[in-house]
Amino acid sequence: MTIEVDYIFPPEVDAEKQGQIIAVGQTAGTWGANFAHREKFLHSHLGKVVKGVTNPEGDSIVTVAFPEANVEGDIPSLLTMIFGKYSMAGTAKVSAVRLPENYGLRPKFGIKGIREILGVGVRPPLMGIFKPALGLSTEDYASILREVANAGLDIIKDDEIMGNLEEAPTLIRLHVCRQVLEEVKEKTGRTVLYAINVTSKLGKCSNPLDTAKLLVREGANALLLNVLSYGFSVLESLAADPEINVPIFAHPALAGAICAAPNYGIAYPVVLGTLMAHAGADAVLYPASYGSLGFDPIEEGKIRDILRSRDVFPVPAAGIKPSVVPQVLRDYGQDVILMAGTGIMDYPNGREAGVKAFFQALALESEVRQ
Repeated sequence: MTIEVDYIFPPEVDAEKQGQIIAVGQTAGTWGANFAHREKFLHSHLGKVVKGVTNPEGDSIVTVAFPEANVEGDIPSLLTMIFGKYSMAGTAKVSAVRLPENYGLRPKFGIKGIREILGVGVRPPLMGIFKPALGLSTEDYASILREVANAGLDIIKDDEIMGNLEEAPTLIRLHVCRQVLEEVKEKTGRTVLYAINVTSKLGKCSNPLDTAKLLVREGANALLLNVLSYGFSVLESLAADPEINVPIFAHPALAGAICAAPNYGIAYPVVLGTLMAHAGADAVLYPASYGSLGFDPIEEGKIRDILRSRDVFPVPAAGIKPSVVPQVLRDYGQDVILMAGTGIMDYPNGREAGVKAFFQALALESEVRQ
């Protein structure tokens, strides 16, 4: 089995030469006569340039096939092989990675599992974000959650920068929010997910895996992880651990530092699509093209399709408001999580009205389509 990787080079770069450098230098390397007795095995580990094309902009795209046997079925060893040392060698960007179906992990829950937990069969689940991001008390969080959950919100998450802060310690925040979730369940029969942010230090915990296990033991029913800040190995550890029996929502924090440069790094669909989908995420957040960050719609579409091909929930975000619901449904259909921060929390008539405005937009769009 092989792993195919596309590298894009600007016109001034000798792409064929660089492709060969990658194929050899990122695998077995060169050898002399002293290793003639190992020739067969050395060759079996070499990469191979299998294709080269020029795109309409004049850039060259070179495809290198790597032996799957060179890596360990995880994301860190994959990244080291396909771009580790070479990422410091000059102008080049990884634009696509094609992995075998059985490479890495699949989500424990994914689209189907999250829908089953929520009891949401067809429509897009609605997700909110606690806002303001910092400075609230635990009582503030409970009050916000009670209001939006009773209004019909399906999922709420911490802001990605929320940690174990003095005014709202993580475990106390979890406990008060958990009480609200139980109240809502008893009152309405609905399950609402709270994706609490996983950090390194909590109580006696000194790493994210132990923190996540503690949160689940204390009643967390979903987790939020800044995957690129803590590393893909952390996501893989959480996804593989049987004690982490709740959905994992992957946040894209730091992705711009890896993906945004036109001629360097790794493309957004690879990082937020392929790698997340093969590392065990149940749902992945990323910027929407019609949101506040002005994301590229082509790249957004690629991320969507890659995630859904492995039953991972796409969560386009940043600036989602009720007014863009029709556009989201045209682009995604029903298998998408509608996530709004200020679109709910700063809604002109209040948070409850913000939640209801999203459901009104969904209902209106459903009527239009009928």
